[in-house]
Amino acid sequence: MRIACFNINGIKARHAALCDWLDEASPDVVLLQEIKSVDEAFPREAFEERGYNVETHGQKGFNGVAILSKRPLEDVTRGLPGDDTDEQARWIEATVMGEARALRVCGLYLPNGNPAPGPKYDYKLKWMERLRARAQELLASEEPVLMGGDYNIIPQDEDAARPEAWREDALALPESRAAFRRIVHLGFTEAFRARVQGPGHYSFWDYQAGAWARNNGIRIDHFLLSPQAADLMTDCGIDRAVRGRDKPSDHVPVWVDLDA
Repeated sequence: MRIACFNINGIKARHAALCDWLDEASPDVVLLQEIKSVDEAFPREAFEERGYNVETHGQKGFNGVAILSKRPLEDVTRGLPGDDTDEQARWIEATVMGEARALRVCGLYLPNGNPAPGPKYDYKLKWMERLRARAQELLASEEPVLMGGDYNIIPQDEDAARPEAWREDALALPESRAAFRRIVHLGFTEAFRARVQGPGHYSFWDYQAGAWARNNGIRIDHFLLSPQAADLMTDCGIDRAVRGRDKPSDHVPVWVDLDA
């Protein structure tokens, strides 16, 4: 089973590009971030025609997450637990029924947090603490669990082409990295780094200042796997070439293969 995550930066603007990539890559499951659409306006028919079941958690003009799955989806829930007043659409989870076993998949769009310090950074850290609490609950199920999406975290300096440019950014502040590590150290495997080592691997290139042409990227889109899911992993990669196509997102798809 191939599961991908993709921050598409607006389903309306990137609809055609997303369909082209789906036709080419044909992943079994896709976790989408920043759909920037209410549920009713999401163009689900285009994906249903391609054999995908569609579940969304949308928000007008901002945020928004979705799951596309060629396999049946069960027990879909929306919104990260821990704060009933949080109206931002950043979390969706469901059980995917594979050929051999069920897998709990969680799609997330973690807050950016800039400018830091400030209320947006406070929200980011509080959201990450809620994520850690949910991650603990998911681990307690002792079932295969995957949390994938745009984490807005540069885990280490090697995950940025110019780490010095991110020293004061919410994506790389020590508090941000420490919060990410606290989640990983619960017992998760960061899928890409379990397969690929070294610098030069990025999933985001800004639209400004020729970042793509100069390969001035960062790696902020991640999969965290529970021990039961990590045991099923056979490969993980980044579809880097997608960034060079017409009207691209500033992110590219990241994918993981599980023997499920």
